[in-house]
Amino acid sequence: MTTYSTGGEAVVEALKTHGLTTVFGLPGVQNDWLYNAFYDARDRFRVIHTRHEQGAGYMALGHTLATGKPSVCNVVPGPGALNAGAALATAYGLNAKMLFLTGQIPQKMIGREMGTLHEVPDQPGTLRSLTKHYDRITHPAEAGAKIAAAVRAMNTGRPRPAALEVPMDVLQQRAPIPAQAPVSEPEEEPVDAEGIDRAVSVLAGARRPMIFVANGAQDVPEEVTRLAELLQAPVVGYRTGRGIVDSRHPLSCFLPEARPLWDETDVIIALGASARSALQGWGKGGRSLIRIDVDNTVHGRYGQPEVAITGRLESHLPLFIAELEKKGIRGEDLAEVMPAIHADWKERSSVLDQQIRYLAVIREALGEDGIFVDELTQIGFASRILLPVHRPRTFLSTGYMGTLGYGFPTALGAKVAKPDTRVLSVTGDGGFMFAATELATAVQHGIGLVTVLFNNSQYGNVQQMQRDLYGGKVIATDLQNPDFERFVTSFGAHYGRASSPEELAPRLEEAFESGLPAVVEVVVGDMISVDRFR
Repeated sequence: MTTYSTGGEAVVEALKTHGLTTVFGLPGVQNDWLYNAFYDARDRFRVIHTRHEQGAGYMALGHTLATGKPSVCNVVPGPGALNAGAALATAYGLNAKMLFLTGQIPQKMIGREMGTLHEVPDQPGTLRSLTKHYDRITHPAEAGAKIAAAVRAMNTGRPRPAALEVPMDVLQQRAPIPAQAPVSEPEEEPVDAEGIDRAVSVLAGARRPMIFVANGAQDVPEEVTRLAELLQAPVVGYRTGRGIVDSRHPLSCFLPEARPLWDETDVIIALGASARSALQGWGKGGRSLIRIDVDNTVHGRYGQPEVAITGRLESHLPLFIAELEKKGIRGEDLAEVMPAIHADWKERSSVLDQQIRYLAVIREALGEDGIFVDELTQIGFASRILLPVHRPRTFLSTGYMGTLGYGFPTALGAKVAKPDTRVLSVTGDGGFMFAATELATAVQHGIGLVTVLFNNSQYGNVQQMQRDLYGGKVIATDLQNPDFERFVTSFGAHYGRASSPEELAPRLEEAFESGLPAVVEVVVGDMISVDRFR
C-alpha cells in the first residue's frame, strides 16, 4: 500500500519499522520536519534531547554498547555533525552500531559554497571517513530502503556506524511512500570448516595456548568459556574484552596479570580481538597465531597468523569446540598454575592500593550485573586491570580512541538502555566538565545514572607525565573547578561527598536509592600511575 507522507514522516516510519524508537538528538532548522514527525509519533518514540550534539552522540554510543543493538543519533548538519564527530569516531573505534542521522542543507545548495546556514565543505567526506556506510536520502520514497540498507550494513560484517544525510527540503517534501518492511536477518554464513581443521591441528600439538578476546566476542561468553576450559587456556580481556569470561573464573586474566605466562605460551588464539597489546608489547616470537574475526583485514595487521578464519564467532566457535572434543584435544591442567598467577598479580598490583579499595566499593555497589563506564582518569585506567567484571556488556570503555570526557554522557545512554540496571560512571574533574551540562538532560528525562567524580583539580594524568617525564614543566593542567555541590544540586540532581573508600560506600547506596541522577564527589590527591603495568 502506498501512502503520502513528508520525508520526515517517511524517516520516522522507517526507524519504527526497525525498532529504532529511542533517538538522542537536538532539533534545528534543517531537521524541523523530522521533529514534526517525531511529535506526531510521540506515543511510539522517546526523543532524548541533549544540551550539546556531543552529548547526543555519546549517549547513542552508550545505548548501543550496553545492548549490542543499533542506536540513533540525530543532529543538524555542519557544526552539529562536527560537534558530535568525536562520539562518531569513538563509535567507529569501538565497532558500535550507531546510526548517525544528520540533516543537510537544501539539495540545490550542496557543494556550491554559497554560505548557506550550516554548510561545510564535503560533509559526506567527513562522514565516510568515520563510518562503514554512508548515503544521502534524496527523495521521501528512498527513506525506507536507505535506512534498511544502513541497518543491514551495521548488522553484517564488522559492526561500525552508518551515516545518513537527509536534506531539509527532502524532509519537508510530501510524496507517495511505498510500504516498508524491516530488513531481513543476515543469511547464515558458511563455516570455514577447512580453517577449523587447521586450527585444530595446530592446537593438537600445543602445550600452553592463550586466548585473547575483545568486543567481537561479547555475544559468545559461554562458548569462549567452554573453549578455555577445554584447552585450559588463560583468557585475556582488556578494555573491550572485559566480562566475556567472568573475572572469578580461574582462567580469566587481566592483561598484565597474564604477562608471566607469555614465555611459555606457544599458541595465541585471537577471538574477535586484535591482541595488539601483547603482540606489539610482548612480541609474537615463535608462537603460532590463530585468528577468528569477522573482518579479514585484521588478520595480518599484527603478525601473520598460521590460521586465519574470517567469519562470525557465533557460527565458528561451536564447530571449533566440537572438533576439539571429537579429537580428544585437551590442554595441560592449570589447576595449580592459575592460583599462583592470581596471587602474583595481587601482590604486584598492591602498589595501587588506593584504586583497588575504591574499585572494591564500586564493585560491591553495582552487584552482579551493574554497568561500569570507565574514563580517562586514574580510577578508570586502573579499572581496566583491577575491576572484576562478571557479565558481557557491563564494562564500557573508550577503547583505543581515548576520548577524554566521553564517560559521563556515554553512561547516560547506557542507563537509558538499561533503566532497571545500576549504571555507574567514574570520571575525573577534567573529563566530567566536558559534558557536565548534560546533568540537565539527565534530570529532565529522569536518567538515574550515578557518577563518581574524582576531583584533584587537575588534568592529573597529563600533569603527572609533565612532572615525571618532562622535568616538572607543568603547564595548562591545573584546573579551576566550580563548587560541585552547588553545581550538581542546581540542576535538581542528587549530590554526595566522600573522602575515602569507607565513606564512599554509604554515599553510593544513598545515590542509587535516590533514583535521581546523582554525583558523588571524591576529593583526592595524586594516585600512583598504572603505567608501570603497560
